[in-house]
Amino acid sequence: MRQHTSEAVDLVAKIRRKTAALNRNNLTRTQAYLDFFTRYPEVEWALLAHLVSRNGGWNMTDLRGEWLPRLMSDEDIRSFFAFLERSNWLIFHDAYAQLLLYAEMKRAGADLTALLPALGVSRFMVPIWRDFLYSQDSQRLSRALIINEQQYVEQRVVRQPFYRHQVLQSFAFLAQSVLSLNQVLFPYRERPGDEPLQLIGVSINNFPDVDTRINVGITLYKLLFDDSKRLRSILGWAKEIKHTGSRADYWPHLFTPVRPIRFEEPYQERLSGARLLPGRPKLYSPPLRKVWPDTVQPAADGVDWYRNERWLRYLEESEPIAAINETDYATGLNMVEAGLRMVALFT
Repeated sequence: MRQHTSEAVDLVAKIRRKTAALNRNNLTRTQAYLDFFTRYPEVEWALLAHLVSRNGGWNMTDLRGEWLPRLMSDEDIRSFFAFLERSNWLIFHDAYAQLLLYAEMKRAGADLTALLPALGVSRFMVPIWRDFLYSQDSQRLSRALIINEQQYVEQRVVRQPFYRHQVLQSFAFLAQSVLSLNQVLFPYRERPGDEPLQLIGVSINNFPDVDTRINVGITLYKLLFDDSKRLRSILGWAKEIKHTGSRADYWPHLFTPVRPIRFEEPYQERLSGARLLPGRPKLYSPPLRKVWPDTVQPAADGVDWYRNERWLRYLEESEPIAAINETDYATGLNMVEAGLRMVALFT
């Protein structure tokens, strides 16, 4: 199929329509990643994207949950949601089109990588996909997609003045980092029947730095795929528990999707480690559909990010980020409550 034939133009348009239809919100794109991985498990990045997208949904609902409305103004909350939604939308817009083109290449048994530029995909990815068709090197493809997507949002979100000043440099973003709400978590059961679920993941301590985000992505990929038993458990959980955006999806012993009658004022601590204090209510973590409507995103403008070959080194190497587990996560939650207590003392 030549790049400018009517058949090629039709295929590009079809991919764009399907990508846009599934990019309505965090729930639709998260499910789309999982569905794709189920059909094409050799594209391991799709499962990583599904799990990271779940975490993006949890971050979105945190903004309307138990704690952040006590720490952030409504204006800051809306700005932070806009930042999260724009980043998630852009990654899906770019990456899912590539996945759909790969599916068509599998169906047709043909190399259609020449169509990637027509989909707005960086020239960085063209030889990567071409090589993958023959090598099926899942790790190399995953690393390349991690590099590409982080560079894609770097240009279109992180470097944009509004997000840099209203979100990334704001007190709210710094407070969120300090309060340990910046973690990416994969739930799983070490043994059948384990409750609560175990967690493994990383904390992102310098989000504005693109090298940090790439290293985080590669570390998460390794945590996901380097242990086959844990991988099976994570995947089993992902298929069993439909993504709602509520943190009750993975820790229902602490979180509830049911809105309380009213916020407790002043806030009273609920947690002792990873357990509720006797008689205390669960933490409110709403479903995404209840707190955030679908948005209409502007076009994904920008030029091709690939200008410097130094990024190629991440195809072979990285600087691993220390992993965290459920104990670290619970410690972070307790730190949030301590932070709320400190805020109350000064307000």
